[in-house]
Amino acid sequence: MQRQYNQLPQVAFSILLALSLKERHGYEIIKQVGDDSNGKIKLSPGALYTSIKQLNEQGLITEITRDDDTRRRYYRLTAKGKSTLGAELEYYQNSVELARQRQVLTTKVAYV
Repeated sequence: MQRQYNQLPQVAFSILLALSLKERHGYEIIKQVGDDSNGKIKLSPGALYTSIKQLNEQGLITEITRDDDTRRRYYRLTAKGKSTLGAELEYYQNSVELARQRQVLTTKVAYV
């Protein structure tokens, strides 16, 4: 039986990936997504917070409070979010392997 993938939108995937490093507030997420995408994804605050609301409703991230910074809202991955991100990364890894086999992707992609 083939595995079914429910791909995340690119912005949602990028937010989860940014939060995989540590908990972050909105501006930090925007900066990390930009860094992770080599500047290809430029999140506006509106797009960020719309996605954050959806990810929170899906149980993939949670808002946390920090005593040292009460002005900002911080977010972190939940266990479900980590699992979802892992499944998404597995999908992408399999896609890259298929692209190499089919000689669509001829450059090396470095895995860290």
